Amino acid sequence: MDASWGEQASSASASAVAGARQVLADYFELTKPKVQTLLLFTTITTMEIAGNPPVSLIALTCLGGYLSAGGAGAVNHYYDRDIDAQMKRTASRPIPSGRVSPRAALVFGFTLCALSFLLLSLTVNLLAAALALGGFLGYVGVYTIWLKRRSPQNIVIGGAAGAMPPVLGWCAVTGHVSFDALLLFLIIFAWTPPHFWSLALYRRDEYARAGVPMLPVTHGERYTLLNILIYAIILAAICLLPFASGMSGWIYLSCAVVLNGVFLAYAVRLYVSYRDRLARRMFRYSITYLFLLFAALLADHYWRLG
Repeated sequence: MDASWGEQASSASASAVAGARQVLADYFELTKPKVQTLLLFTTITTMEIAGNPPVSLIALTCLGGYLSAGGAGAVNHYYDRDIDAQMKRTASRPIPSGRVSPRAALVFGFTLCALSFLLLSLTVNLLAAALALGGFLGYVGVYTIWLKRRSPQNIVIGGAAGAMPPVLGWCAVTGHVSFDALLLFLIIFAWTPPHFWSLALYRRDEYARAGVPMLPVTHGERYTLLNILIYAIILAAICLLPFASGMSGWIYLSCAVVLNGVFLAYAVRLYVSYRDRLARRMFRYSITYLFLLFAALLADHYWRLG
């Protein structure tokens, strides 16, 4: 009997640990960590370019930025739970699957936002805290609540919130917003529509069933492809500005030309002969593209420092 009791206790303990891990994983998922990883890298890159800050400042800024963006992600999960339940890509998320209650996610999101503002205002500077709060309000209020269900331009206007990390990083180091910070903001701002529309193209039936007015749903495939091509051209032009302004040198410029050449090639191929498989490949490349572009900025910066 003692052995049986021991086995039951051990099994109950293992089950409790597994349950706790699942809860932590679910709340972590609410913060949209995959998206955050890329944005945090752009923050770190910008901070290094702005002034080679101490590791402690980078860590505090990234933590504050993660808390703010993660809080916005959690509120987005709460608000979009009805849409998420109808789409294959999102049906297994913590709220529609029933693993986290909507109320708990909402409280979690606003708590993270408050912690972000408190942390950044006390350890970095008030402007950085305000910018992080602005990013939260933009993503939640402008994109999630106002635009996502009302306008096919949702991802264009709402994309400004996702482009805030470089501005936050720059302000954390310098205490002000500069022209160079705005250039990096513009890169991400122009990158967001073709990045997301390539996903929306091969997921358009899901968005249509959920009633989300993404551009492929409201204006059709051909119009979306034309807009992807236009934004790819605009993005390529904007990516030349860091070199033109003197913020970066030839290493960045060479990489930017190659990366944008591939991005434009995807946009042209999609426009000439659309295929879902090709749109999926462009979406995946766009993630790699942004990472490599900012990596080139960082490498160029270190090279110029000697």
